[in-house]
Amino acid sequence: MSILQSHWPGSRVLDLFAGSGALGLEALSRGAAHCTFVERSRGVLRVLSRNVDQLGAGERSTLVLADAMEFVKHIDDEYDIVLADPPYDRGLATDLIRRFQAKPFAKALWVEHRSGEDVPEGPLVDQRVYGDTMLTGVVARDTGDGAP
Repeated sequence: MSILQSHWPGSRVLDLFAGSGALGLEALSRGAAHCTFVERSRGVLRVLSRNVDQLGAGERSTLVLADAMEFVKHIDDEYDIVLADPPYDRGLATDLIRRFQAKPFAKALWVEHRSGEDVPEGPLVDQRVYGDTMLTGVVARDTGDGAP
């Protein structure tokens, strides 16, 4: 989160594979204007809804019951930052990065995945390793503001 500290204020965030909403809620707490949370499990989405309510973030949040990989097929560059924490070892991080590189749907995408996963490389990729976890950041285009 601190990598993007200067990019949070006023940003439109998409949290894919949202789970409890930790990533998107953290973005909101750091000044993001709005976060759309995408989660495919009804039960998990109910927990996420309670978390959003408990933190008073309802007016700045949209919750979507959908498969994240299907959801990204239908959006066009309407987000500033996309955060994704897909289940490990299913190739979802790689697939998501490839889709983003082929047709960007935000200014920047950050995906959490297992270290050593063979994710696509490119000229606008930033990677950070934290033990067994890696964060891969991909910029859709040069925004001139240093993102990611």
